[in-house]
Amino acid sequence: MTSTLVTKPQLNAPTIHQLPNGLTIIAEQMPVEAVNLNVWLNVGSTKESDEINGMAHFLEHMVFKGTSNLGIGEFEQLIEERGAVTNAATSQDYTHYYITTAPKDFAQLAPLQLDVVLNPSLEHEAFEREKLVVLEEIRRSDDNPRRRTYYQAMETCFENLPYRRRVLGPAEVIANLRSQQMKDFHGHWYQPSSMTAAVVGNLPVDELIDIVTQGFEQHYQNDTDLGKSTTQSLPDPETAFKSIVRHESTDSSLQQARMVMMWRVPGMIELAQTYALDILAVILGQGRVSRLFRELREEKGLVTQVGVSNMTQTQQGVFYISAQLPTENIAEVEKAIANQIQQLQTELIAEKDIARIRTQVANRFIFANERPSDRANLYGYYYSQLQDLAPALNYPQRIQAIDAQALQTAAQRYLDPKAYGIVIMKPNN
Repeated sequence: MTSTLVTKPQLNAPTIHQLPNGLTIIAEQMPVEAVNLNVWLNVGSTKESDEINGMAHFLEHMVFKGTSNLGIGEFEQLIEERGAVTNAATSQDYTHYYITTAPKDFAQLAPLQLDVVLNPSLEHEAFEREKLVVLEEIRRSDDNPRRRTYYQAMETCFENLPYRRRVLGPAEVIANLRSQQMKDFHGHWYQPSSMTAAVVGNLPVDELIDIVTQGFEQHYQNDTDLGKSTTQSLPDPETAFKSIVRHESTDSSLQQARMVMMWRVPGMIELAQTYALDILAVILGQGRVSRLFRELREEKGLVTQVGVSNMTQTQQGVFYISAQLPTENIAEVEKAIANQIQQLQTELIAEKDIARIRTQVANRFIFANERPSDRANLYGYYYSQLQDLAPALNYPQRIQAIDAQALQTAAQRYLDPKAYGIVIMKPNN
């Protein structure tokens, strides 16, 4: 066993502790009367084959359906009796499960959280019942215009990478999944070498580590028969768009049109290239003083909503500009956005504006990590994706180091005003 204190932390002082079985525990004492345990698994929808697309999310549902020690609903009842909370989430790149308890209850409740993650029963009857729940979730998602627009955007943006697929999976795939396939998937991926347990709260670090270690050793069954491998190696990041790739459709449920413009940009595997893009997203479309909000909504009244995000996925990211607008304004808005991108490439941003934006982005990051659950999320996310905590600690400093030239270079390199993907969904009327 080894423990390493991360040196020169910018937020606090997390300790990294590695168990011989490969499980990584990241622990930090924080003077807030709560403890959060966040268990991250290095598996999401990108690790699935097309034949089982949606399995990681479906498994997230089944984890809460009991173990050999806990009946269906018993885990939630024990959690609620102590006023604790638990939940989970699945993305393309990861799955994570978390619990927040009072410090005095953590030693009792944390092992229960580990039990449900490590030993879900996955029995056929419960599997088939929960399958209906997942299928209903897919139907609701398909009924959501924002989700439909996003799905179409990802299918347009990526030709090969599995980011083009939905985390929930297609209904026809989910309907045909079998419980044995899920057992194989769980056996293959829910192993200590693929797990990071981040635990933050008001208990001594050694105590936090001991509670998680003992809970894991109590409930982890080292089964050498891990089932068939369902791993799928990811293709290389896709090249930038060479032209405008357009996809238009109509949607009878819409009152206004939806438009998304997107560029393929670096992901976590090129993390150093993402910081300038984070700032450019704020400059263009986050907040009331952002360029697109000011021009398109406040000054010209061309859109109802406009926003920009730099989506940093593991293998490849997406620079994503979305707008809700009257159909007759689409061409003008698309041109205005391209012009704003062009301006970023040709005119250096004023230093006073950069200073404001850098402070805004860095402070948002700090303010968003004040609670134990926020901090555990931060550590679990970065370590599970990169096996490195430094980016979780030095993000504000990396942002503050970006200057006008770096922003212009990033815009020139990654945001071509004449080559991008665009999805337009128009109402029928």
